Amino acid sequence: MTPGEDQKLLDRLRAGLGDESLLVNGKVLPERQLAERFGLGRARLRSLLDVLESEGAIFRRQGQGTFAAPPPAGGGIETLARQVTPHNLMEVRMEIEPALAALAAQRATSEELSVLERLMQATLSPGEVRAYETADDIFHFKIAELAHNPLFLTIHQSIRSVRRHAQWTVRRRETFSPERIAALGRQHQDLFAHIAGRRPSEAAAEMERHLLAVSSTMLRVRRHEAGAEAD
Repeated sequence: MTPGEDQKLLDRLRAGLGDESLLVNGKVLPERQLAERFGLGRARLRSLLDVLESEGAIFRRQGQGTFAAPPPAGGGIETLARQVTPHNLMEVRMEIEPALAALAAQRATSEELSVLERLMQATLSPGEVRAYETADDIFHFKIAELAHNPLFLTIHQSIRSVRRHAQWTVRRRETFSPERIAALGRQHQDLFAHIAGRRPSEAAAEMERHLLAVSSTMLRVRRHEAGAEAD
């Protein structure tokens, strides 16, 4: 195939991911079905999927499959999410994510940093709150991946799953004004600059500063809930 044909196939795959016609419950169709749908051999399809993975468009997990968003953690999360408060969540994130940022600054390859930069850019002009939350989720997940520690990554996946299932995350959207999203995006820029600049201490400190800003949002949600309960 020519480079032009490859590009057309990649565009079709991206479109199918975007409109979810190639997804079932967030999971990409099996390679056999994709190969049949696009009339490709498995080897050729895998090379195209490699490109999409390098772009951060898909995420592969051994034994789980291929996902259009970071794959979920294991079971039992819904029960846990009902017990976890915003304070619980941020307490854990403040301990874990600065360390992940420092490790990413030490261990990420130049290719991985290019992907992280694209994911960071997606948080700067998302258009609306849900788009920002998706871009933010994937950006932070990629930092966890770049730490290259599977146990840290598993812990981070659990944090993500709690965030997705907890009831208070829906109410949190009410506090995300365009100005606040822009401010958080600028912090993402600073965080990326420290990671790409191989500055572990600064990356950890910037992640902590960013999470403190996020925490203030979570606490406002908590105070709002407490006021509603008092009413």
